[in-house]
Amino acid sequence: MGSGAGSFFKVILKNFDVLAGPLVSLVYPLYASVRAIETKSPVDDQQWLTYWILYSMLTLFELTFAKVLEWIPIWPYAKLILSCWLVIPYFSGAAYVYEHFVRPLFINKQTVNIWYVPKMKDFFSKPDDILTAAEKYIAENGTEDLQNIINRADKARTSNRYMSYTENHDHDHDYNHDYWH
Repeated sequence: MGSGAGSFFKVILKNFDVLAGPLVSLVYPLYASVRAIETKSPVDDQQWLTYWILYSMLTLFELTFAKVLEWIPIWPYAKLILSCWLVIPYFSGAAYVYEHFVRPLFINKQTVNIWYVPKMKDFFSKPDDILTAAEKYIAENGTEDLQNIINRADKARTSNRYMSYTENHDHDHDYNHDYWH
C-alpha cells in the first residue's frame, strides 16, 4: 500500500503543472472576477479585468508559438509561476505588467484630453457616461488634478457672469444715452 501511495504522489508531482495550472489561471480568477463584479470597489474590477487581458495575451502567445514552446521543457512551470504572480493580488503582477508594458502600447501619454466627449469606442463597447469619464480621469490623474480643473471652470464661469453683467449694463447705458440725446 505504501508503494501505491508513493506512485500516486509521483504522478501528482509529475503532473503538478497540468493540475495546478487550470486552478491558478482559470478557476480562482473566475471566482474572484464574480466576487469583484458583486462589490462596489473599482480596484478589484481593475485587477481582474487586467488579469483577463493578460491571460488572453498569454493564450494568444501560446497559440502562436506552440511549436516552439513544445521544445522548452520548463515552459509549463514558467507559465504556472507567471500565472501565480499575475493572479495573487499581494504581488499585483497583473497591474505591474499592464501599467509598464501593455498600457503604453495603447495609450499615448502625451495626449491629455480634459474635455468629456462621449463616443463609441467600438461596436461591442457601450458609450461612456459622464461618471465613467470622471472615474477614468481620476484614476489616471488623481482627484487633485480634477479639483483644479473644476476650480478653473468655476473661475471662468464667474468671470463670464461678471463680463455678461458689465456688457449688458454698458449696453443699457449706451442705449439710454442714445435715446435721451
